[in-house]
Amino acid sequence: MRFLIEPFLDSPDTLRVDCEHFASLRKTWIRLAVEAEDKGRVYGRGGRNIQAIRMVLIALAAASGETIYLDIYNDSESDESHREREPRESFSHRSPGRYAGGEGRTRPPTRSSPSKPRLNRRYEE
Repeated sequence: MRFLIEPFLDSPDTLRVDCEHFASLRKTWIRLAVEAEDKGRVYGRGGRNIQAIRMVLIALAAASGETIYLDIYNDSESDESHREREPRESFSHRSPGRYAGGEGRTRPPTRSSPSKPRLNRRYEE
């Protein structure tokens, strides 16, 4: 696990890895703790780095018939900004009939039944 994460870290010696394996359930939990400054590099732009690491782990686990879980934590307790942030608005919290794009914009009306397809007026006669 370390060889996948350490290239993204400024100080690789701060990486903490905890692993729990449950043979009877065929499941493994891997928990990583990284410094707050390194967390952005571990995740990568849009989460690409961590998604690639997860895919490697999932492929390895699937080859052996296991399930794997990966959790990442901040190593420092001084980073309170993450806990104080308001949760992001998810789709289920939006009011019905509104686009996410802005105030007052509503969805176009839906048709209750399919309408007859329109033909070019020249050919309707």
